[in-house]
Amino acid sequence: MKHWIKLLAAVVVSTASAAMVAGFALANGTTGGTTVAVAKSRLGPILVDSRGITLYDFVKDKRGTSSCYGACAALWPPLFAKGKPHAGHGVRASLLGTTRRKDGKLEVTYNHHPLYYYVSDRKPGQTTGQRLNQFGGLWWVLSPSGKEIHRG
Repeated sequence: MKHWIKLLAAVVVSTASAAMVAGFALANGTTGGTTVAVAKSRLGPILVDSRGITLYDFVKDKRGTSSCYGACAALWPPLFAKGKPHAGHGVRASLLGTTRRKDGKLEVTYNHHPLYYYVSDRKPGQTTGQRLNQFGGLWWVLSPSGKEIHRG
């Protein structure tokens, strides 16, 4: 019984955190100036947003199309854009793009990987979502070349 209570509490806290991060993600995307950059991390150079928050890819996404909705998107909020995203420091502009989600919003892609935040990453440099197996697949940070980093 205690296990279920702890699990429920974790879901409630994660959902609240997801709402906060999703708000930040939406605010980042509503200016039309969504920027993806590269930052140093314990995993090597990785993709981050304009505030230095780590971005992830989901292995279940295929052909540049997101498969993360509902509870998945609550814990892994997409990086949204209004228009063409901008290449920040270290990012190859030719690898940046967007994909249209089921709700019509544009999600930023890099090398055809839709990009997401993880709710537990609240500060620059955090990579707590790395290698998590959630919602039927693994989550990885991406290198500046657009490849998944499979360590850490």
